[in-house]
Amino acid sequence: MLLSLFWGCNHDNKSRVLKLAHGLDTGHPVHKSMVYMADILKEESGGTLEIQIYPSAQLGSERQCIELLQIGSLDMTKVSSSVMEGFAPAYKVLSLPFIFNSRDHSYRVLDGDVGREILLSSEKFWLRGLTFYDAGSRSFYTKDKPVKHPDDLKGMSIRVMKSSTAMEMISSFGGNPTPISWGELYTSLQTGRVDGAENNPPSFFHSHHYEVCKYYCLDEHTSVPDVLLISTMSWKLLSDKEKEWLQNAALRSSIYQRQLWLEDEKVSMEQIEAAGVNIIPHDEIDREAFRQAVGKMYEKVASDPVVGKLIEKINGSNQNEENN
Repeated sequence: MLLSLFWGCNHDNKSRVLKLAHGLDTGHPVHKSMVYMADILKEESGGTLEIQIYPSAQLGSERQCIELLQIGSLDMTKVSSSVMEGFAPAYKVLSLPFIFNSRDHSYRVLDGDVGREILLSSEKFWLRGLTFYDAGSRSFYTKDKPVKHPDDLKGMSIRVMKSSTAMEMISSFGGNPTPISWGELYTSLQTGRVDGAENNPPSFFHSHHYEVCKYYCLDEHTSVPDVLLISTMSWKLLSDKEKEWLQNAALRSSIYQRQLWLEDEKVSMEQIEAAGVNIIPHDEIDREAFRQAVGKMYEKVASDPVVGKLIEKINGSNQNEENN
């Protein structure tokens, strides 16, 4: 039944339809970029290869969509790289705090050899990465007090994604990590199940979490990208030309998405401020104390044969740029 529901080829074999599901609403920059990708693909293929998009978690959570890809019941999905930790170890490096020194640094890494290595690392788990989407930098937002130093998190319950790295990070800062699904977070903040959360400005704004949390502290501890995935089963069914069309459309959509993201980030910050949220800027936050607090995390993963080598490559890419 699942195969008949999600199977991408129509019966006349004149065109192939790839089903893409994700959890974002239709106003999100990533969704708009995937629509842009679908338009490019339809045009490039002359209508012989199309993408049908199911937004707003219509077909399940991020983890559920990944599992549907693995059994071949869904063609494509978009998830946070943090969620991929449980499926392909290489993705763990992208969730490490302060792994990137700037937005430009992250773009160089994700667009280069390291990015491609991570995208293809999940193929043995029946998941092939096509491209990364910018998800900005994540910062703390809280209900009752600002977070300017790791000590401010002591005794506080902070919502995190279901990511071992995210949980370890919050613990390193002194907080109590509490994994909660995105859809349950607004109510959890209202009821006091958690004292705060951490995310990028558009997510903070579009989720209406600013209605509950009146402090947004721009420590920018992580910059975890989203990733566009295709089932290896679906990928193998494509001809070489179809693969080329799809990969090209995905890459073009990621460049387009970065433009939309910057615009949405700016508008979101303006709206959050207008709503009366206290925005704590960089110069009022002890970011060095946050960096030092996660030193043991880096010591722990340095010996990992996969993550340790990726850290060296990422650090090396930034040093090479500084030397040029």
